[in-house]
Amino acid sequence: MTARVLKLDARLDLGAVNGLAEALRARQGGDLVLDAGDVIQIGALAVQTLRAAARSWAETGHELRLENLPDGAAADLALLGFTPEAVTRWMAPS
Repeated sequence: MTARVLKLDARLDLGAVNGLAEALRARQGGDLVLDAGDVIQIGALAVQTLRAAARSWAETGHELRLENLPDGAAADLALLGFTPEAVTRWMAPS
């Protein structure tokens, strides 16, 4: 089965989080690729939303991937302590 793709908004700030959460909920139940090619800003609340999604996807045995994140948005993630790969990878605490 091929993963579905969700094209992310350019600005993942406070105003975009509700829409992001709704879009993620609508796509639960299968593998999902988050196409971040247009993202120019990603804030802490959006990262929390993506981390919650990562946990949900992992708990149901599906894959969630973030792809095509531009360097500027990757720098935003780095300031928050994440890499593009780590944002969507969930590992249960030991």
